[in-house]
Amino acid sequence: MEATAHLRYLRISPRKVSIVGELIRGKDTKTAKAILKHTPKAASAHLYKVLSSACANAENNHDMDVDNLIVAQVQVGAGPVLKRIAPRARGSAFRIRKRTSHITVTVRELE
Repeated sequence: MEATAHLRYLRISPRKVSIVGELIRGKDTKTAKAILKHTPKAASAHLYKVLSSACANAENNHDMDVDNLIVAQVQVGAGPVLKRIAPRARGSAFRIRKRTSHITVTVRELE
């Protein structure tokens, strides 16, 4: 049995989020939460909340034991890109891409 939680339209680049997501993939939830709590990256706070939500979904919706959960999957995908313009020399313009992320965390119970 698996439980998931989603976070969509996060205003952090997916490349930055996936670096933190790889740290917790395959770990048990207590260890993963400890790693996220002590990782000095902006994405770790958001991943901590998504992981906590997935654990709560597992406990309340699927009657799983919270102490027996592992992080089965962390998917980070690209969301829509906000395009902005920055002025450059001699009247030209430079495009700034503000990327967004979609995060899905899946936890499952150990057999």
